[in-house]
Amino acid sequence: MRIKFHPHARAEIRDARNWYFERSPLSAIAFAQTVENATFRIRQAPTSFPPADHGTRRFVLQRFPFNIFYLIRGTDIVIVAVAHQKRRPGYWASRARP
Repeated sequence: MRIKFHPHARAEIRDARNWYFERSPLSAIAFAQTVENATFRIRQAPTSFPPADHGTRRFVLQRFPFNIFYLIRGTDIVIVAVAHQKRRPGYWASRARP
């Protein structure tokens, strides 16, 4: 399966990485690696992570307070949000619509 990122999800990753970088470059690197590892795991077994809101599935990052919400569309996995766990729940819902 191929991973695609919604443009806003890419921006969320970039913004979070920049936020961590301002506080600690090592944390920024760790965040980026954690997201990369998560996308690898999602690609390997996309249906093994629990269903979430709006037809998505959710991968919970272990070291950082973020969830990755994604859709399975044919042979593609579309990451619709990399959302902070404590901020504006569901703000990304419109991205999950076809």
